[in-house]
Amino acid sequence: MEEIINKKISSFSKITDIVQTILIFLIALLVPTFLGELITNVFGAQSVIAKNSQIIIGSIVNTALIMTAINLNGWAKILGVVTMPSISTILSGYVFGSASTYMVYMIPAIWIGNFILVYLYKLLLLDKKLNYFLAGIAGVLLKVAVIFLFFNVLNLFNVFPEKLVSTLQNAMGLTQLITASIGVVVAFVIYKAEKVSKKI
Repeated sequence: MEEIINKKISSFSKITDIVQTILIFLIALLVPTFLGELITNVFGAQSVIAKNSQIIIGSIVNTALIMTAINLNGWAKILGVVTMPSISTILSGYVFGSASTYMVYMIPAIWIGNFILVYLYKLLLLDKKLNYFLAGIAGVLLKVAVIFLFFNVLNLFNVFPEKLVSTLQNAMGLTQLITASIGVVVAFVIYKAEKVSKKI
């Protein structure tokens, strides 16, 4: 596992590596914390954009996770990006609103799901040299399966209020699938752009 965690698409200069790491960390921390509030303030709480802020924020976070898999290495960097978004999302309270308190129970599953997405990209794309989208499909499906299964197990023990179950079930299932899939596509554009820039 150590060997896989230390893989990245190519060696970068120290400055480039530092800049990439800082940028991805800032996205993982600031996007979940402030973007929801910013969208609400700019477009209004009842706007279509504000009501779909979880899609926007989740897509950006998943893009950052995949770029972490491709461009960053080492446990500290990876675990930082894997854990940071869920904590800042819950603390900000904008993505899940009144359900944010109950999302604390989901943190372990979200961390595991995020790590699976990152690890499978490193394993399948960087180590096994499989197709980018095959790695994406495997990572997305396993991530969503872990999070959705964990939610449903907790729900068997009535952890979540009945009035929030439907909303949270959607957030931990379909919305996770959509945001992770969008993240795969957006990260692919960045990934290809990086490969082209290295040839120039």
